[in-house]
Amino acid sequence: MEQIKKIKADINSGSDSDKMQGAENSLEDAIGQQVRALRKRLNLTVATVAKQAKLSSGMLSKIENGLTSPSLATLSALAHALNVPVTSLFRGYEEQRDVTMIKAGEGLVIERRGSGAGHEYQLLGHTIGKPYTIEPYVISITDKSEIFPVFQHAGTELIYMLEGRVAYRHANKVYELEPGDSLFFDAEASHGPEAILELPCRYLSFIVSQVNEI
Repeated sequence: MEQIKKIKADINSGSDSDKMQGAENSLEDAIGQQVRALRKRLNLTVATVAKQAKLSSGMLSKIENGLTSPSLATLSALAHALNVPVTSLFRGYEEQRDVTMIKAGEGLVIERRGSGAGHEYQLLGHTIGKPYTIEPYVISITDKSEIFPVFQHAGTELIYMLEGRVAYRHANKVYELEPGDSLFFDAEASHGPEAILELPCRYLSFIVSQVNEI
């Protein structure tokens, strides 16, 4: 878990830097792109929209290129000229959200406590700046083992079987899981594979926990 925390800290640090670098013009850029898109959708020229909004063509060009921060009165006039509600001019900015795209087989390989040869954990992404954390993994087991790691951590976990069969222990019960089966449980109880019944074995694991703020 310490390695995961370090990776997250590194990613968060880089993300904050990127946000600081582009924060000043992000809203202006989003508004400008939306105004341009709406204008072109209506097949209107810059001069026509500027005239209807009682702006100069130069000012409208600056707005479309994200070079100025328009007042609310200007946005209202533009929205009227484009025949849309003012809120639609902010749509591009509102839809900017954290997103992670992972190509097949390219998830970040994590070495979790107790994992070894034949056990691979691929982290598919994680939340940033939220009051909770979500850790999605693809777990692959290609070798049978006499000893498996036992996990116990805060939060809730969901396991969904993709391939193979596994006997999975949660607290004092063991569940036999095969493709299509799922197991949803309190992760504060000890849990982990008890035995591999069929190889290769692959399953998804989603861990959700609350962020502890100091």
